[in-house]
This record gives sequence, C-alpha cells and structure tokens, in this order.
Amino acid sequence: MKKTSASGGLVYSTDAGRMCPGCRQPVAACTCQQAPTVPAPGAVARVSRESKGRGGKTVTVIKGLPLDAPALAQLGKQLKAACGTGGTVKDGVIEVQGDHCDTVMQALQKLGHAAKRAGG
Repeated sequence: MKKTSASGGLVYSTDAGRMCPGCRQPVAACTCQQAPTVPAPGAVARVSRESKGRGGKTVTVIKGLPLDAPALAQLGKQLKAACGTGGTVKDGVIEVQGDHCDTVMQALQKLGHAAKRAGG
C-alpha cells in the first residue's frame, strides 16, 4: 500500500519492506552494496604500527587476513583480550590500541595464521 502526500511525493511504502538508503531499492535487490573482497586463502597477515591521523595515538593494525566479517570480528576480540586493550574491526582491518605488534604476532601464530611485520 502506498500513500502520497498532497504534493504528490511518496510518504512510505510497505510493498517491498526495508529499503536501502543508498540506491533506494529493496535490501534484497540492493545494487550499491558490493561484496567485500576477501584475500586468497593462505594469505599472510600484515601487522604494522600506525599513529598518523590519530592525534598522536599509536595503534597496531592487522591487514590481509583471509576471513569473513564475523570471523574477523571474533579474531579481533581475541587479539584485544590478549593485549588487554581496546580496539576495533572495520573494513576488513583489525586495529588494536597501543603498540602491541609482538604480542599480536605471537597470538596470530598461536592461532595458526601466517603473519609478517610490515612497515618500520
């Protein structure tokens, strides 16, 4: 059922259910969301330290893990717990607050992931 306002614009629609705000299509037929690219199995995780654009705060960044979003979130939770600090998982990258490169490398190797130091 569709209702229109006096000016002729669409007020709401119950025909298609939830709508994507980007392309205004039903969520099931969304054309603007692209599947995130997943690295090939056996890829090496890159562990680096960054502080640029973070107000001088240092974070440990883990990129290139061949995992889907839920598994990456779970691994991020395990790494944050191993380091005893906070962090986040976004856009396929795990960020752990502070300089914990060595701890993260050991934890990744213990969990069976190949890891290399990246950067200086």
